[in-house]
Amino acid sequence: MFNKFLGKFSKDLGIDLGTTSTLVYVQERGIIINEPSVVAVNMRTDEILAVGEEAKRMVGKTPGHIQAVKPLVDGVISDFEVTEKMLKYFINKVHGESFTLVPRPRVVIGIPLDITEVEKKAVEDAAKSAGARQIYLIEESMAAAIGARLPVTEATATMVVDIGGGTTEIAVISLGGAVTWKTLRLAGNELNNNIMQYVREEFNMLIGEQLAEAVKIRIGSATVLKEMMEMQIRGRDLINGLPRAITVNDAQIREAISRTVNQIIENIKITLETTPPELVADIYEHGIVLTGGGALLRGLDKEIAQATKIPVKVADDPLTCVARGTGILLSDPELLGKVLTPSTQEF
Repeated sequence: MFNKFLGKFSKDLGIDLGTTSTLVYVQERGIIINEPSVVAVNMRTDEILAVGEEAKRMVGKTPGHIQAVKPLVDGVISDFEVTEKMLKYFINKVHGESFTLVPRPRVVIGIPLDITEVEKKAVEDAAKSAGARQIYLIEESMAAAIGARLPVTEATATMVVDIGGGTTEIAVISLGGAVTWKTLRLAGNELNNNIMQYVREEFNMLIGEQLAEAVKIRIGSATVLKEMMEMQIRGRDLINGLPRAITVNDAQIREAISRTVNQIIENIKITLETTPPELVADIYEHGIVLTGGGALLRGLDKEIAQATKIPVKVADDPLTCVARGTGILLSDPELLGKVLTPSTQEF
């Protein structure tokens, strides 16, 4: 009863709890938080020093007693307490401008397709401990499809490939559910690791994760580009241990990430092979939609289209599709009821 009263003064939220970034959608205001899923913790005092963008800047630069923790691995919670504190920070940040002393919002959270009951309960418990009054869980592929304005409740197939930071989800959606799907632990972070490994093996140089990500964004591509792109990178020479700078080009980075890109494409083909023929006909007609940050990799849509012989398009603003989907569900209770994932607990 008290929670219900406090809920009247709270803003309902849609949360894309991602491995790399957390996005928060607020009703009538849109996405107001888009920050890295990183928390800096003082191990001596157990105090949270920074969350999000500020904490990300500390990665790889902290003294021994401070740790920059990424509490989500492959889309699921690996550190419960830190995730709870991170969610609490974001919920309080949203309500900071209003006079809500104890926020008790309704929250819609995106979860991976292959999540276990234990992992699902961890998400619910973390959100509840962070102050949520009611928690609704929705599969990320479904939220991405809704955010991309695809007809998810109709008797027609929609194929969504959501390439995030920790996972790639390939799903064929029809009548409000995933008919065939596949989850891969290969996504944006794996591409970063590929670049770090390539630089280490080819140039005997060590670079950090943040620089590898910058290289991927600046000159990364899945297909041959019309003009060559180059970028200077700095790291530590593995032979003499001194700082060193080298220049890499798009062809080298394409070679570095090619194995992971090919595995994603191969799994899209495997998912299509297990899809009922009537739905494959729909997909052939309407095409495949790419969402998530990985969809922004240059030429990825062309490579997938060439391999599958099916039209491929990148959703508008693919990074925010899941968050926008959760936001649409907040204002459409009927649709939420149709696509909701069963809860592990009663509130």
